[in-house]
Amino acid sequence: MATIIPLSDYLREPFDISKNVLLGATLYSRIDGKLCAGRIVELELYKGDCDRACHAFPNKKTPRNAAMFGMGGHAYVYFVYGMHNMFNVVIGDKNCPNAILIRALEPTVGIDIMQARRGIADVRNLCNGPAKLTEALGITTKHNGLDLINGDKIWIESRVGVAPKIAAGARIGVDYAGDDAKLPWRFVIAGSKFISRSI
Repeated sequence: MATIIPLSDYLREPFDISKNVLLGATLYSRIDGKLCAGRIVELELYKGDCDRACHAFPNKKTPRNAAMFGMGGHAYVYFVYGMHNMFNVVIGDKNCPNAILIRALEPTVGIDIMQARRGIADVRNLCNGPAKLTEALGITTKHNGLDLINGDKIWIESRVGVAPKIAAGARIGVDYAGDDAKLPWRFVIAGSKFISRSI
């Protein structure tokens, strides 16, 4: 039976959290009273101490990335290209700015609501990208810093059933990060039809 992921799981080792806690878990939102959810099928890990692709590198706190320096189990939502909201899960202890970008979901609850929000009918295209899934779930920067453990607007429920087969590859859209752009820190559920891009 699925339960809300506890703080202890957000304090585990970053790769363990990525592959064994969040991948296959279900992300829920209840925005404007509308419940939606999707199974996490793709994500990317970012580490503030060593990763030039991370907003907090090198452990530098700014007004934009301040949520990353909080305790694990909170949301970090930022705005890009003047149009897109990106939802991340803060992991680790306070002042250890690591986060996981949720890149794609397999829609499971409130699909009709997601379709209306996005103006499309194709279920496979509803949440197969980080900007798409935030639009579908109604997540914006006003949810930045939100508690994912004790809140009732956005939360994540644990994975149930058999652990999925996982594939890893380079992250997307981080060419500015030099050699760090090549790190195989994007993880997907192998064979999923709902990921943003194949590995």
